[in-house]
Parts: sequence; structure tokens; C-alpha cells
Amino acid sequence: MMPKIVSIFSGVGGIDFGFEKAGFKTVFATDIWNRACESISVNFPNTDVICEDIVNINFKEILKKNKKIDGLVGGPPCPPFSKSRFYRKEKDRGLDDVDGFTTVSNYFRAVEELNPKFFFFENVHGFVFKPHHEALKLVENESERLGYKIFHDVVNAADFGVAQTRQRFICIGIKKELEDFKYPTPTHSESSKMIEGTKKWVTCGDILNDIDYDSPDDEKMQAGSKHKDILKDIPPGDNYLFFTKERNHPSPLFEWRSRYWSFLLKLSPNRPSWTIQASHSNNMGPFHWKNRFLRIQEIKRIQSFEDNHIFLGNYKEQWRQVGNAVPPKLAEVFARQIKKQYF
Repeated sequence: MMPKIVSIFSGVGGIDFGFEKAGFKTVFATDIWNRACESISVNFPNTDVICEDIVNINFKEILKKNKKIDGLVGGPPCPPFSKSRFYRKEKDRGLDDVDGFTTVSNYFRAVEELNPKFFFFENVHGFVFKPHHEALKLVENESERLGYKIFHDVVNAADFGVAQTRQRFICIGIKKELEDFKYPTPTHSESSKMIEGTKKWVTCGDILNDIDYDSPDDEKMQAGSKHKDILKDIPPGDNYLFFTKERNHPSPLFEWRSRYWSFLLKLSPNRPSWTIQASHSNNMGPFHWKNRFLRIQEIKRIQSFEDNHIFLGNYKEQWRQVGNAVPPKLAEVFARQIKKQYF
């Protein structure tokens, strides 16, 4: 019998794809965005999918229908805890943001009503920053109140075979009577800092070269907006800092660290991608080393989705679904460790 999980804040199902490969079954999934719900319904035809605000989900009914739920998985929306929120002075941060408090508190309402053996809680690495201490404290206090011991760390997806240096906060909650959770050991490491027993990080060239074809549409896909011409001069793996005095450019165009890191950022075929974000922009990368926007098939691979995973909607909607997701390969690593220890 496959262990049953409930998925919340599911998005397109990045966590669910990973847990499915590890031998779990998602019996219920929910998200507030219609397009994501439509996509996850196509990919998980045997899963009950409800498109609804988390505050309106009756988890007691889900437990009653399924008799037993083994695990709860989900990543509450991350903007209130993200690094970018430090620059958005007009918006509250962490639990002071109403969405931040509502989503985290309802995550633990789900834990309480479902009473699973374990839970998998994911968020941006900024979740552990000092200004968000109250959020981490809420996770710790709620876990203690409900009878769970927790194990958390910030991990880099590239260290587990994903072609993307995406850092995420992963928290595993386990019923107190069970043995302590053992964090998975990284399988990959950076070439310049190779750890014995690991493979080199997977690069963009490794996963994209077989689909790196030229298309008549490439001209329409040229990135950079009004900076298209100078983007072509930026070497692969570099960004706008190439055009600064500090980098000894003969004709500096930008002040040092005056823009987001992703401004005019280009991938290199010789290293993993930087984080694929949910929002798509004309001048915020990463872009392909051929100076164009990445195709959906390419960002799917960078996020470790399989080519046959289906994303509905237009280009920007598909991009948002992929960018919002937890890399399935990263979720699978943790799912296999959970299954090995507790099932």
C-alpha cells in the first residue's frame, strides 16, 4: 500500500512529482490559482484537486474520506519571507504580512486536523533570516504543541543533482515517538570545491545541449528589452556588472551593485542555472547564453521536471508555474529518505 499524502499550496505539483517517484500517493491537492489547479489535475488524474483558499479547506473531511493520511506536504507562498521583500518597503515582511501569517498558521491547522506521521514544509532560504525569527518560532512552537519534533536546514538543489543553484529551507516534522530524521547526504558538489564521494554539479549544458536548436522564432525571443544590444556583449555566466568600472570596463554603463543580481544575467553552459523565479521579465534573467529568453522546455529541465509533465496556459502562466515549484528531484530525495526511515 502506497503511503498517502495531502498536498497544500500545491502549485503545479513539484513536491508531488517527487514524492510520487519515491512511492507516495497524493490523494488531495489544493491551490488558490486556477491555472495551477488545472495543470495538476491533468498530471494527477486520480487526485482530488480543489482550487480554494487554504482557510476554507476542511481537512477533517479529507481525513474522514481517506481513513488515514500518512504525510502532509507543501510550501506556503514565499514572498513575505523572500530576500526581495527587504527592498519592498511598502509591504510587510514575514508574519507581519497577513498572507504570511495566514498561510503558515493554516499549514499547522492542516497538521492538527490530519494528524499525519510526518510533514514536509518548504520555503525560501530567507525563512531563517533574523527578521523572520517569529515565523520560525511559530513553526517550532506549533510542532511542539502538536507532538512533532522538527529537523530543518537550508539546502542547495544543485547539491542533489538539480541543474540550478536554488537554495531552499526544508523542514521535516516527525511524530515524537519516531526515530530522528536523517538528512540526505549531498550527491553533488561544486567543481572548485569537490567533496569526496560526490559528482560534479549538473550544468545547463549537460541538460540543455540536446534541445539547443535554432528556431525562426528566436529573433522574437531576444531578451534584454532596451538593453538587447549590450546583452550580446555580456559573456555567458555574467550579468550587468560586466559593464562597471569595478570590472575594468572601458565604457562603464552601470554603478556597482545598483541593480538586482539577475539584471541582464546570462546562463553559462558550464555551470548550473541561478534560481528560476516565478515572474518573467524582459531584462531580468537568467537568459540563454544565445541572448534569448529560455523556452518552457528548458526551464522545466532546469527545475528537474520531466519533458512529459504538462503545464497549461500561455508562456507567462507556464513560466510562473515552473518558477513557483519545488524541483521534483529535490523533493524526491527527501521523500525517499522519509520512506526509507518510516515506511
